[in-house]
Amino acid sequence: QVQLVESGGGLVQAGGSLRLSCAASGVIFSINDMGWYRQAPEKQRELVAVVTNGGSTNYADSVKGRFTISRANAKNTVYLQMNSLKPEDTAVYYCNAAVRTFNGNLDAWGQGTLVTVSS
Repeated sequence: QVQLVESGGGLVQAGGSLRLSCAASGVIFSINDMGWYRQAPEKQRELVAVVTNGGSTNYADSVKGRFTISRANAKNTVYLQMNSLKPEDTAVYYCNAAVRTFNGNLDAWGQGTLVTVSS
């Protein structure tokens, strides 16, 4: 069984910063892509950023230049540094990982962490 546990969400004023963390645990052979998604009220879940196990990154246009995704492979952990936050960044942020276990591949999700940006 694989678990993703997120932390770091909270309430911040517009222009502020937050850092999200997500640690994967369990019987893991390797992890390919790790990413962050978000879902605002009454909106569909959307990709925020993704990082490959080689360190290549991709970002949604709405967060480019403000958010930075990174990972620590030895810790099976992915981070999202969010700067210059805007009220429209308010959402539940979910961690995602493409995990290889000894029983096969797994698309793992965290439980979500709420980020609220006040104007």
